[in-house]
Amino acid sequence: MLTATTLPTPLEQVTDPALARAGVELRLKRDDLLHPAVPGNKWRKLMPNLTAALAQGHTRLLTFGGAYSTHLRATAAAAQALGLSSVGLVRGAELAGLPRNWSLRAAEAAGMELAFLTRSAYREMAGRPDDPAVAAELLARWGRALVLPEGGSNGPAVTGVAAAVAEIPGLGPQDVLCCPVGTGGTLAGLAAGLPPGARALGVAVLRGGEGYLEGEVTRLHRAAYGREFANWRIDHGHHGGGYGRVPAELEAFAADFEQRHGTALERRYVAKALHAVHDLAATGGLAPGTRVTVVVTGLPDPA
Repeated sequence: MLTATTLPTPLEQVTDPALARAGVELRLKRDDLLHPAVPGNKWRKLMPNLTAALAQGHTRLLTFGGAYSTHLRATAAAAQALGLSSVGLVRGAELAGLPRNWSLRAAEAAGMELAFLTRSAYREMAGRPDDPAVAAELLARWGRALVLPEGGSNGPAVTGVAAAVAEIPGLGPQDVLCCPVGTGGTLAGLAAGLPPGARALGVAVLRGGEGYLEGEVTRLHRAAYGREFANWRIDHGHHGGGYGRVPAELEAFAADFEQRHGTALERRYVAKALHAVHDLAATGGLAPGTRVTVVVTGLPDPA
């Protein structure tokens, strides 16, 4: 099985004058240090699915992602480490004839076969991979494989993330666990793993996800645990203009945070979560006495 480099991952205290003035304490759960090729929430979400793949005798993984998908790279690396083949269905047929970006090159270097779909075909397949017609089409084209959803978020993935909460001792009513939200799996897992009184805060990284993302987290809770949880919420005001977007204000915040605290930040997810924490503390969205632990879910892009 794929072995973590650092487990449990470190819990770092961050002294920040602006947060201190608001009476808010900040810690970082450094899941970005978990594994160099399968970092953070990707390792935690993949592990239960990889265990199932091997137990069921699968020799291939098939999944979905965009042109810069960390999930595609992580799945390719994990499959290679376990001697499995992998297929990545990529959003954007127009990318097929273009030079590969650094992210897709990394996935191919780890042995992943890439297939580029039109955006409509991608929505059809990635949006309902369990539909019998979609499953039959995937089987006919790529053979038997364990199909992982976009972002790797499914019931087993949620239980994998929930186990991370046990690595954070002393959680109670003063605590908020915070993470960025793309597909909802990490937030669902953190919320499910919390003790009574503690809460989870997700920061949406895509624009226009109100209602949809809440529905996805609820769906994942039902899939993993057969019930719903009421100890979480999603902030939709810090997406930076949309998925993958890093406006100047966010870039300036991230660069300043890096300079002051010596922690390199991934911009499209982690920086948005930290920016939200600072804004919410300044505007009263986080009450004085709150201790926030931000889960650093992934690594910065290569320079």
